Amino acid sequence: MLRLRTQAVAKFKSHLFRGDQRGAISAAAIGTTSRKYSTESPFPESADVVIIGGGSAGCNALYQLAKRGVHAVLLEKSKLTAGTTWHTAGLVWRLRPNDVEIRLLGATRDLLMSLEEETGHNSGWINNGGLFISHSPERLDEYSRLATLGKCFGIESHIIGPEEAQKVFPALDPSSFTGALYSPGDGVVDPAMMCTALTKGATANGGRVIEDCTVTQIISGENLLGMKDVRGVMTNKGTIRTNTVVNATGVWGRDLIEPLGVFLPLIPMKHAYVVSETMDTIHQMLPNVRDHDFSLYFRIQGKSICMGGYENNPILLNRVPGDFHFGLYDLDYSVFDTHIQGAVKLCPAFGNAGIKSTICGPESFTPDHKPLMGPDPTVSGLFHSVGFNSAGMMLGGGCAEQLAKWIINERPDRHMFAYDVRRFTPKQKKALNWATERSHEAYAKNYSIVFPHDEPLAGRNFTVDPFHKQMIQYGAVMEERHGWERPGYFLPDETVVVQPYDWYGYYDYPKNANTHYEEALRGDYRFGFSEHHDLIGEEALTCRHDAALFNLSYFSKLFLTGSQAKEAAEWIFTANLDKPINKTVYTCALNKQGGVEGDVTVSIVESGLGGLHDPIFKGRGYYIVAGGASAYHTKCHILSAIQEKAFRAVVSDHTEELGVLSLQGPKSREILQKITDFDLSNEQLLPLNSTAILTIKINPHYSCNVRVLRVSFVGELGYELHIPEESCNDVYNALMKAGYKESLRNAGYRALYSLSSEKGYHLWGFDLRSDDTPMEANLGFVCRKNGEYQGKEVVDRQRENGVSRRLAFFTVRDQVPIWGLEAVYRDGEIVGHLRRGEYGYTLQKPIGQAYVQRTDGSPITSQFLQSGRYQIEVMGKLYDADCHLRSPFDPKGERLLGKYK
Repeated sequence: MLRLRTQAVAKFKSHLFRGDQRGAISAAAIGTTSRKYSTESPFPESADVVIIGGGSAGCNALYQLAKRGVHAVLLEKSKLTAGTTWHTAGLVWRLRPNDVEIRLLGATRDLLMSLEEETGHNSGWINNGGLFISHSPERLDEYSRLATLGKCFGIESHIIGPEEAQKVFPALDPSSFTGALYSPGDGVVDPAMMCTALTKGATANGGRVIEDCTVTQIISGENLLGMKDVRGVMTNKGTIRTNTVVNATGVWGRDLIEPLGVFLPLIPMKHAYVVSETMDTIHQMLPNVRDHDFSLYFRIQGKSICMGGYENNPILLNRVPGDFHFGLYDLDYSVFDTHIQGAVKLCPAFGNAGIKSTICGPESFTPDHKPLMGPDPTVSGLFHSVGFNSAGMMLGGGCAEQLAKWIINERPDRHMFAYDVRRFTPKQKKALNWATERSHEAYAKNYSIVFPHDEPLAGRNFTVDPFHKQMIQYGAVMEERHGWERPGYFLPDETVVVQPYDWYGYYDYPKNANTHYEEALRGDYRFGFSEHHDLIGEEALTCRHDAALFNLSYFSKLFLTGSQAKEAAEWIFTANLDKPINKTVYTCALNKQGGVEGDVTVSIVESGLGGLHDPIFKGRGYYIVAGGASAYHTKCHILSAIQEKAFRAVVSDHTEELGVLSLQGPKSREILQKITDFDLSNEQLLPLNSTAILTIKINPHYSCNVRVLRVSFVGELGYELHIPEESCNDVYNALMKAGYKESLRNAGYRALYSLSSEKGYHLWGFDLRSDDTPMEANLGFVCRKNGEYQGKEVVDRQRENGVSRRLAFFTVRDQVPIWGLEAVYRDGEIVGHLRRGEYGYTLQKPIGQAYVQRTDGSPITSQFLQSGRYQIEVMGKLYDADCHLRSPFDPKGERLLGKYK
């Protein structure tokens, strides 16, 4: 993608920091309002970055870019804060069940606390603290997990009883709840004051704000490789040349970009709160209150309470009129009344105070209640920063900082995949009905307990693989990832079908009579061991002792071909791919900061006979297989690298056309041998980490060809069969029949992830992310020392100088479930948190992975890791744990070779 040119930025910096220029800007800004910015200088002809939208997202982006010397211009069609920002409640919490979000919230809070000193203008920040209210033991367990994770980032919080909570907030009725989490560092922010401070800081550094400026068109062209790119913006005041545009238009986020053929899963809804009359017991420094079980929040405004929440039947909007700048809707009490009932129970005085005013405005929501950020994969130079799900105040500063780095450095510092617009496929982004269903459920469940294993009910069966019906027939309880259905585990003698979405019985939809799927999910609604724990263990142990069949069909399956496919592969991937034909190599793909954007297997292949699994092409090709949950992200990363280097190479996506069955376990070879004449016992023909085309005998009269990879994600002798769609059902049935006497059984992803963790394999997005380098993740062995690849400078430097944090494995001595996010202690000091937690059924112990950090910044050594006494904090209690440099399961990898004692 086209990016800011380094020389242009340097030139702008030198111009900006001339004493007279800086002084002129500062003097002009003092004592003025943002509405005068547009008259300070002529309309610009060009800019490094044009930001469209003057709400929290846009103002924060302008501030962060200008601070870094970027010539950025913000265009607002009305006045700053128009849209959703001006009427937001402005809550700022510190704790979330995600380490990246905690860092983003922390960055926002730090910015709000420092803006006044920098700009001379109060940011509107008030540090009044926050209370999370609990009505159940499970909710208090969730809060204990939050408090534990918070300790890893120095966030003070306390689990307290109802009486203690009442001392913090006297108007609460202590008999109405069972406990609370108190976080004294939380606060609130005034959106108008914040945006004024941000724009003042931005203009002092050369940023521009132009109000009453409507963008009528994003001007695009086509680069030499045939991809659309940004050339400028057309407005009612003139045209600005630029190669980078930030879409920060909030509820209007879909409107301007759809003429470019760009679609976003962004759903506007009415979102409301009410403001009470003044109350004698209320004052500004009382903490914010969030009662997740009653699905409501309190925000203190002087001597009044602002109260809102998330209901099950929000009013959905198609589009918001373009001139609805500072507009509000009438409050529908038939929707909002559920919050009032809960508020009166929690705080009886609220019920006696009366309502002074109501605020009901439009807000944009997304299918997973996370923002849509980052570069658009179809238009070079177009960035998004929309869909903040009414959390724009608390996430705005942290997200804008990452967005600025995304624009300048091509990648953010943090692992932003949960916010990256590329987490959704083009098919998902175009499906308005799917996005509406999922966004509704995400809204309704926003305050639900975040259990380790929960699945949506909305938008299901969006994409199914060729084995879907057979999975259901065998009792699969399906999970949804990346729009695909995949089996989580299998219930014996039961059929569980995901029902069409019933909208929780609202909008005149009858509730589903068949609730078998929901009942199965409820078995996981706990922080203790799942109701299905033993069943999942049976699947895992069958794989270890006999054989199991995993359906991996939603994995990404790409062919990289073309006259410069070799050069492209060598630049994109870290491992040595100068291997013989049919060799399969595990490798990483890095960003320029050395972070792992994906880990994949690459098979070196030659032209085939023309099948989907065996295509015809010229020269040497590469068959790339990546995890399904990040499939589109991986593809986009590969395409972006090819675009940037202008390689003559083509990526063909066969993900939906090929099914994948992974046959794993000690008996996998003899099962597969029953249905093929290929001599699997000959290690020269199909050794470990290789691929071949096999003929599978379906019956005496019919055979089909499949691509087989001898690889394993569970640490066993095993084979992946990559099968053309039309042959999938036949091959599945043939395998099940051949494995009947060998105790072959279906197994799902719950067992797969347990087995992979036990073996010590990485799972991208958890223990391997874009903010982890291969050296930190113990993957230096997949990084070649010769030749160039993206991110190699970082790997080489860390290989020479060492790293200050490193991935380690931990087994807990007690039988206590771990899920990830638990704090890790070394000799009584916190050194990290678990990225991933599983139960190792073969080891008969909980097992997790964490990056252990040296607090003094010195290089971390094996001796350092092994010398300490470790403990894991689970629900506020410390458990002794053993640290391993490598997983203790089959450390020599003999099982992969079929060597079983």
